[in-house]
Amino acid sequence: INQTKHIEGETEVHHRPKRGWVWNQFFVLEEHMGPDPQYVGKLHSNSDKGDGSVKYILTGEGAGTIFIIDDTTGDIHSTKSLDREQKTHYVLHAQAIDRRTNKPLEPESEFIIKVQDINDNAPKFTDGPYIVTVPEMSEMGKENELFYVTVF
Repeated sequence: INQTKHIEGETEVHHRPKRGWVWNQFFVLEEHMGPDPQYVGKLHSNSDKGDGSVKYILTGEGAGTIFIIDDTTGDIHSTKSLDREQKTHYVLHAQAIDRRTNKPLEPESEFIIKVQDINDNAPKFTDGPYIVTVPEMSEMGKENELFYVTVF
């Protein structure tokens, strides 16, 4: 507890709220073809004591169709094969509510699930090296000082 003394001698108590949501970045592999839904990650609130009293709710892009959540454990799974070339990420929202009172235990929070590309290859320059000249800090059509770029 932090306390601040006022001129009159009064003491005001400041409570700093604890960070409630606990998660890392979420990723899902593109083109997953397994028989079971692909595990993406887990939502977890510090308020969750593991007794089933917390209900996790997922909303946003693909919630309930592409992404499903176990409302007791917070485990998120992807139910469909995704293609990174079509969509690189999904923006979702998480809620944790008390099952008995239906009141929020945490403020709603936004997070992103990124689609990891599995079939991209590093670029190859087969006819290199290439030497390119580019006018530095000049208007289009004017020549100034040049610098060189070599790509191997």
